[in-house]
Amino acid sequence: MILLQNFGAAFAAMALIVVGSAFFSCSEAALFSLQPEDRRRLKRGTPPQRVAVRLLAHPEKLLMAILFWNLILNIGYFAIASVVSIRLQSERHSAEAGMVAFVALITLIIFGEMVPKTIGVLAPRQVSSIISFPLTLAVRVFSPLAPVFSAINHALRRLLFPNFEKEQYLELADLEQAITISTPDEELAAQERTALQNIVLLSDLTAEELMRPRTLYQKYSPPVQLADLGGEFPLSGYLLVTEPESEEIAGAIALKLLCTIPHHNLEHFAQPVVYVPWSATVASVFDTLNAEDREVAAVINEFGETIGIVTLEDLLHTVFEDDSSRSARMLATASIHPVGDNLWHVTGMTSLRRLSRFFAVTLPKCKSTTVAGVLQEVLQRLPEVGDEVEWPPFRFRVLGTEPNILVELELFQAMEESS
Repeated sequence: MILLQNFGAAFAAMALIVVGSAFFSCSEAALFSLQPEDRRRLKRGTPPQRVAVRLLAHPEKLLMAILFWNLILNIGYFAIASVVSIRLQSERHSAEAGMVAFVALITLIIFGEMVPKTIGVLAPRQVSSIISFPLTLAVRVFSPLAPVFSAINHALRRLLFPNFEKEQYLELADLEQAITISTPDEELAAQERTALQNIVLLSDLTAEELMRPRTLYQKYSPPVQLADLGGEFPLSGYLLVTEPESEEIAGAIALKLLCTIPHHNLEHFAQPVVYVPWSATVASVFDTLNAEDREVAAVINEFGETIGIVTLEDLLHTVFEDDSSRSARMLATASIHPVGDNLWHVTGMTSLRRLSRFFAVTLPKCKSTTVAGVLQEVLQRLPEVGDEVEWPPFRFRVLGTEPNILVELELFQAMEESS
């Protein structure tokens, strides 16, 4: 009681400082514990939540501001505790002086650091939306000092952790040469060169060329139960969930995760898909999936309608398979299959790029990207069984249209040259 009477104001100031220290400790733990999914939700949330995301746009400055104010508060806290202890010591109250110092230290550790940081880690989104506005004010007050601390921090990093300079940009030929030199196994080197060429090809391929058309994947409207699959798993590798009153894809669940989630109301566990235009390059689709931490992209046309999907598995197949084709992935059949002299069976979804590479010929320019597209473009209607189309250097004859278009291809230009 005597301590409270003599040092009540000092203890009140220390309590306020502990609250301030707890605020900054909790803010640090919460903001830097946010996962990419948390940030995306906050970005679409209330104004305080959006402010929290904007704070993380400059993480180095944010961290310096939090540490600066926390350090100032801690110095003030222990300065007051030291003054109280010294006065008690001078009045020959050694036991009380020691108790004040010990309790002050334990109080700051528990209530200024441990408890608030635990709360911040356990509920980062909720805490971030609460502390965003006052923390923004603290960061703005710190801003005039930020350049000084940034310069000191940069100098210390250069001194203690020097970085190597980036190498100059390498051409594809340089990388192929490096692979050849570094790999004694010729077969392995060939595989690595193929993968490298496929990676470069991602910048030329469009989402329309790689996508799974909407007719070749299954989708389910919520509520979705595991029994809806009927014991058969979609070939795409994902359970696709549509919007409640629409056919548009809203989310996807990787089949490999089905064993870890309940068998009912699966839509609650679906990961949102990203949306990309049909004309986007596959490289940009991969960048979008990587940035958003997603595995499925819905491809939309100029009217905003979903015309297909691109999955992360499709991208990996394109890069690492020597002879990747959509027909092999989606129809479990070869896209180009020899059946006779100068005759091949070709699926309608076979890309013109694949035809050109397989037959080593230059194809005429056209708007279409697949064999089926060429047939429709030339016929000006949907192909029917028996239709024949000459499209140098090929002659196409439609063998079937259900469930998928099958075409007999004849390389007639080669026949004319040989004769």
